[in-house]
Amino acid sequence: MKITPLSVPGAWEILPQQHGDPRGLFMEWYRYDKLAEAVGHPLDLAQGNMSISAKDVVRGIHFAQVPPSQAKYVTCVRGAVLDLIVDIRLGSPTFGRWEFVRLDDEERRAVYIAEGLGHGFCALTDDATLVYGCSATFDPEREFSIHPLDPELAIEWPTETPQLSARDAAAPSLADMRAAGVLPEYEACLEFYATKSAQFSG
Repeated sequence: MKITPLSVPGAWEILPQQHGDPRGLFMEWYRYDKLAEAVGHPLDLAQGNMSISAKDVVRGIHFAQVPPSQAKYVTCVRGAVLDLIVDIRLGSPTFGRWEFVRLDDEERRAVYIAEGLGHGFCALTDDATLVYGCSATFDPEREFSIHPLDPELAIEWPTETPQLSARDAAAPSLADMRAAGVLPEYEACLEFYATKSAQFSG
């Protein structure tokens, strides 16, 4: 298993080692200890989700307030998606930066996304199936969306016909969310990460 930091600080790409023969294959798609070594603390798994999407469906950009927010460990078990991570932490030196990682059922990569980052994806195939673990349970009072086609972010989605949910289509812009005072604060996120790391190492 190879764990590599992405250009958005707080996000990592995980490439598992697959062991295959004519009968099928075996792999470790998640390792508590190896992720903790890379991130500085383990993923406290509180909820597991599955999302199935048709081709050209775009979901996101979703985030939750810190604390506790939701760290996510995401992989694609069927089909393919381009998974999106966006730095929406006010005060971050990489605020507004985004990065795609292709997740599919061939290389079977995963991504770890720290609390306070925005997340979304675009389905590249029909029946694209994501499975992801979250560090906190869903709390509708602390969950928010940013419009995935916001021109300020200028995300280069790999489709000319993005299919959005009613919620995402009605989501406010990044500027609106900044003005509303609900975007995560970078320093608060760093303090939260440090607290989790101290609890783990102590």
